[in-house]
Amino acid sequence: MVSLRLTSLAIFTTHPYRPSLILRSSPRLVRFHRNPFALSSSKGFSTQTLQKDERPIEGDDVKGSQQQQSKKGTITPRSADFSAWYLDVIREAELADYGPVRGTMVIRPYGYAIWEAIQDYLNVKFKETGHSNMYFPQFIPYSFIKKEASHVEGFSPELALVTIGGGKELEEELVEGHTAHASAEEAEKEALQMIDVYKKFAYEQAAIPVIAGRKSRVETFAGASRTYTIEAMMGDKKALQAGTSHNLGQNFSKAFETQFQDESGQRRHVWQTSWAISTRFIGAIIMNQGDDVGLMLPPRVAPIQVIIVPIWKKEEEKTTVSNAAASLEEILKSAGIRVKLDNSEQNTPGWKFNFWEMKGVPIRIEIGPRDVSSGTVVVCRRDIPGKQGKYFGVSMERSKVEAHVRAKLDEIQASLLEKATSFRDINIVDVSSYDELKAVISQGKWARGPWSASDEEELRVKEETGATIRCFPFEQPTGPKTCFMTGNPAEEVALFAKSY
Repeated sequence: MVSLRLTSLAIFTTHPYRPSLILRSSPRLVRFHRNPFALSSSKGFSTQTLQKDERPIEGDDVKGSQQQQSKKGTITPRSADFSAWYLDVIREAELADYGPVRGTMVIRPYGYAIWEAIQDYLNVKFKETGHSNMYFPQFIPYSFIKKEASHVEGFSPELALVTIGGGKELEEELVEGHTAHASAEEAEKEALQMIDVYKKFAYEQAAIPVIAGRKSRVETFAGASRTYTIEAMMGDKKALQAGTSHNLGQNFSKAFETQFQDESGQRRHVWQTSWAISTRFIGAIIMNQGDDVGLMLPPRVAPIQVIIVPIWKKEEEKTTVSNAAASLEEILKSAGIRVKLDNSEQNTPGWKFNFWEMKGVPIRIEIGPRDVSSGTVVVCRRDIPGKQGKYFGVSMERSKVEAHVRAKLDEIQASLLEKATSFRDINIVDVSSYDELKAVISQGKWARGPWSASDEEELRVKEETGATIRCFPFEQPTGPKTCFMTGNPAEEVALFAKSY
């Protein structure tokens, strides 16, 4: 599924197949290797768009490879081995698994439910901004990709090719791919508008305090006039490009001779934008919010917001407790809260507590014989461990329990964002010299400083420190600035960090 925004203009192309006029697509099951939710590094193919800085982590990037993951049923402590912890969480929380063919993955129901929550929110926002959903063919002739590569400097497709169809060799290789379309003067406005939509999603739904800004020339997507990004700080302080919006100008429309008829009747090449986030955002949520126990999902994207665990010891207590738990489930479900009753008898209540905490469910409600007698329940927060996160004696009366649960869900959502923001801010350091930048990067933190140096100097920083310019933030400090690399006046500060 894709989203499209067009003005009332006639579109022309000289090709027998019109290039896909795409602004959003569903996830593609390609280019995933060891890491099911691939958090990319550089030069690659995203699950939604061809984007720079997006290849799956592999080789030295992931120390916790398949062979190094802990045994099933356990999770490596995050503080001991971040990469192994990440892979363990994906496996144990039943988010995704490896596909039967190299380069593919299976998104399991729980993982896909998170992705649906992301899609549902963005789908509303896309329609609010005048976009409509539509489908295009999954495959296009490889000549289209070769044409892009020949017209766009630096364009390097890394794609899966299909050479046989229906048992016969195809006349031309096919490849997954898509482009994007927008009207002429609105291209820049569109690109900025959509990166703002992604920023709001990150803050309001995923509780991730991303930094929005413009990519440097070196980091701009090949063929784009400008690339805008939202950059997120992961739990290991590495940066993740969590979403992008490209103003493509007319580079690709000229390659494909895609034109429109203007008001004077003249044909002109279209201006294009391309914007996307992908299933890698689930990886961002894992790595930004998770802890040693496992997932910690923000309530607004959690497939299950409340898990109810009934507790009994004697058989005669079972029916009373089970009925009360079922009644509570109905109360919360009718209130629009995503709730699940775990009334399975194969595992103990303690095992269930640990399991659903690992799955990141924001709230657990415990109900036993004494609770039924008193008409109360115990409400437990996932984000606050131990007794500090438990609320005893919460009334089971419909209006009261509903209000209490809603309030706690809102508190958890706000708390996760506040915690992530604090973590981000204490790990961004302002620098005024290259030596200071090198020291900050060596500590694993982000460096922020005035920058007006050349592309060559930027590449030198990358070579010597492993850090790249993540973006020039939209929010800039006021006052005069001096480039920490050259000593020349600078108009903007840039953010530098090592990244996935």
